[in-house]
Amino acid sequence: RALVFLCAAAWCGQAQQAPAAAPTPQTTPAEAPAGLETDWEMAPVLEEMSAHAGRLLSELNRVDVRAWVNRGASETYVQQLDSAKQQAKALTDGAKALARNPEKLSAGLVVLFRIQGLEAMVGSLVEGLRHYQNADEAQRLASLSAENGANRDRFQHYLVNLAADQEQRSQVMDQEAQRCRNLLAAPAPRPSGKK
Repeated sequence: RALVFLCAAAWCGQAQQAPAAAPTPQTTPAEAPAGLETDWEMAPVLEEMSAHAGRLLSELNRVDVRAWVNRGASETYVQQLDSAKQQAKALTDGAKALARNPEKLSAGLVVLFRIQGLEAMVGSLVEGLRHYQNADEAQRLASLSAENGANRDRFQHYLVNLAADQEQRSQVMDQEAQRCRNLLAAPAPRPSGKK
């Protein structure tokens, strides 16, 4: 606290000595930088991604992998289906939670990785469905999985912009902290002998 106070005091002292400069535009916390969507723009996208994962989970529950294994399919399909169901459930919950605070980058990355993992597993299961169960059901699952593509791409773009914004903010804070350290380390001006 003392460092912040000293830095603020030094900055105020410097501001009084410096000539008046042209005002610079400041962004308020509520404003989003150009290119970065706002929380209220991303929240519905995340809610839809959560709902989509729920629909995908319902469709995965209709897949009968045990019948595939009886027809000669690999046992790995059983594990893959279980893993896909777990990912879909976790994505449903994670995207819904993230909708309340979309600027949480770490949680956003977890959601994105879950989407990508789930898409890969569903792709493999679609091939198994097509070969061991029913081509129409395989097409239905593939179509349902593809419905999330636009939201996934929009969310991925948002995360890239969010990371860039946070990097920029961090750099500005670091520069300001360095400037304050330099002000605090500078020798005090000598008082003039004139009265």
